[in-house]
Amino acid sequence: MQNATVLRPLFECQRLCCRVFYSLNFQELPEFFENHMKEWMGEFRTYLTTPYSVLEDAERDKEGIVDQLRAAICENINLYMEKNEEEFQEYLKDFASAVWGLLMNVSTASSRDRLAVTAIKFLTTVSKSVHHILFSSVDILRQICESIVVPNVMIREDDEELFEMNHIEYIRRDIEGSDLDTRRRMACELVKGLATHYKEQVMAMVSMHIQNMQAKYVTNPAENWKEKDCAIYLVVSLSTKQTAGVSASTDLINFEQFILTMIMPELQSEDVNAQPLLKADALKFLTTFRYQIPKTSALSIMPHLMRFLLCESNVVHSYAANCIEKMLLVKDGRQLRYTSADINPFVQPLMTNLFNALKFPESQENPYVMKCIMRVVGIADLTGDLAIGCLTGLTSILNEVCKNPKNPSFNHYLFESVAALMRRSCERDPGLIASFEANLFPVLQTILVHDVTEFVPYALQLLAQLIEINRPPLPTTYMQIFQLFLSPESWQKKANVPALVRLLQAYLQKAPRELTQEGPLSQVLGIFSKLVSSKSTDHLGFFILNTIIENLSYEVISPYLCHIWSALFIRLQNQRTVKFVKSVIIFMSLLLVKHGPGALADSINSVQTNIFPAILEQFWVTTLKSITGVLETKLCSVASTRLLCESPTLLADTSAALWGKMLDSTMNLLARPEEDRVEEEIEMPDLEETIGYTPAFAQLYNAGKKEEDPVKEIKDPKEFLVTSLARLSAQAPGKYPSIIQQSLEPANQAALAQFCSRYGCTVV
Repeated sequence: MQNATVLRPLFECQRLCCRVFYSLNFQELPEFFENHMKEWMGEFRTYLTTPYSVLEDAERDKEGIVDQLRAAICENINLYMEKNEEEFQEYLKDFASAVWGLLMNVSTASSRDRLAVTAIKFLTTVSKSVHHILFSSVDILRQICESIVVPNVMIREDDEELFEMNHIEYIRRDIEGSDLDTRRRMACELVKGLATHYKEQVMAMVSMHIQNMQAKYVTNPAENWKEKDCAIYLVVSLSTKQTAGVSASTDLINFEQFILTMIMPELQSEDVNAQPLLKADALKFLTTFRYQIPKTSALSIMPHLMRFLLCESNVVHSYAANCIEKMLLVKDGRQLRYTSADINPFVQPLMTNLFNALKFPESQENPYVMKCIMRVVGIADLTGDLAIGCLTGLTSILNEVCKNPKNPSFNHYLFESVAALMRRSCERDPGLIASFEANLFPVLQTILVHDVTEFVPYALQLLAQLIEINRPPLPTTYMQIFQLFLSPESWQKKANVPALVRLLQAYLQKAPRELTQEGPLSQVLGIFSKLVSSKSTDHLGFFILNTIIENLSYEVISPYLCHIWSALFIRLQNQRTVKFVKSVIIFMSLLLVKHGPGALADSINSVQTNIFPAILEQFWVTTLKSITGVLETKLCSVASTRLLCESPTLLADTSAALWGKMLDSTMNLLARPEEDRVEEEIEMPDLEETIGYTPAFAQLYNAGKKEEDPVKEIKDPKEFLVTSLARLSAQAPGKYPSIIQQSLEPANQAALAQFCSRYGCTVV
């Protein structure tokens, strides 16, 4: 039966059988397959080793059915190697030989990629296993490097075509890690697998090949440029990752010599458009080994990197932007290696080139270029005409993308760039605020009026930032639009809610006097009540509430406190969660440190007579140890200390037991590490609120609200606790040591004694 038409459907049936085999064996080895493994493996090996020239000759220009069947078999035996190694080991040697033979005869044609990749993957799995001895011979290792690794890493016409015709996919494969199923990536994974047990021999062989490629390239650069590309690719792909996968190093080459002979000639080339693939390789090399390049050398390279932003190749100017951006993130310890002083001398031509790079065809929304702009404006000192020039460029781009938002990454970096520019420039020169308002108001108005869904949360955050950089009193323009953000329609889209809350916080902080009028404040508190009634938004309600407490006087808020407590207690009664109770305790603490323990107790008791002690015992004492965050922990510990030492409710003789519990809970908060006292909290989402698609809220890092310490006058909460206790106990000697002994856990008693010793205080 030598007819291709007859054979093809039969082979397709066998391929489908192999896929079924894979599915049935994926979870565990079924008894049937274990008992009949010999028959299955015999058939698999036959298909791998038998030539089917009739079919193979007829399908040379596409992925043939024989290759598809063999690739499916390679996936099956790789599965057995990974999951059923013990049962499979008696067949391993034959299959390793069969797969090896296949790879020796697989051409570099793209139609045979899948077979090559699955076959190499199988050998990689074997090389990492206990059966790595199959590859222990130096001759075998050498043959793998020469006949499998190098040929499959060498760039092909398909890769060149991808580089020129589809730069997005090329970049995705080359630097974003979506090349898992490419020959180049799998060949390097095979080297890494072999190096697991034979690192010295394998790396020496690869190093020798790299040197040979370098020498061959030097003899005829124009003809042998692929050797250079292959050498750089091997060095980069086989680099050793360090420092949480950020820093990279290599033993394959003399690093300094390689940069001088292979990388610098590409960077110093006068024609930025010549041999773009090698330019991209050089830029990728610099990005990978950026931690190894001394600061002075990197700064001397910067003008060359800037030139490549003007290269016509989309890949090259993307890689140049990516290289500069990643360079600016390099840290020595916790400090950024490159500061504004290092960047300022280059900043004007750098920004000009970055904006020009966005004018190239198919790069008008290039996320790498915009991310680089964001990074530069976040570090450099941009003032005066340069800042205004950048702002004009960014708002011009904003106006364009508003017409048709289609690239989420680019859009996010664009808004981050505007926020970073505003933050850096206006902090240095408040005189620029008017220019920012003049440039941004029209585009923000366009977004809000036309409801550009993807951009509304960004626009609201930028508006909040504009309000915060202004000095009171706020310009009337802001107050005229304030009522718009209080309307129920504005709050219907969930993605807008966090940004609207952020905006309300800015108004409360910068225009508290205008908001003390009955109408606006009542509306704001209505929004708080709605947010706090839901599990998914209650934290946002507390953001508003806490900002009210921080910025408005007690006379203004006191008429509303009974309503506030009622809303909180209803939620505590009906839908209590750990997150919600913690938020209540933080709010109570903030109210206490701002307006005193009396105001806290009286306002709670106004809801129900003498309910304050019960609230303390049921919620405050039991939840205090769960508080997390540096500022939150400090705030709650200071508030607890003031309750212990100032609250008539706790200082009454009848409340001695509650006083002791409160001190024990406060000691848990201050003396025990966060990881020891906080249990992981798992809360189920409210399914009714999450059903259906809604655009996600994307927070702007550069427009974030600055966290302020509400008790900044107290430097050390532990010292504040023991000095306050010492003063209190001096008024009633002998009373408190006995309560402490009865109420505090032994560990907390020891910790309190240690605090007293450290700060020179005594509880008498």
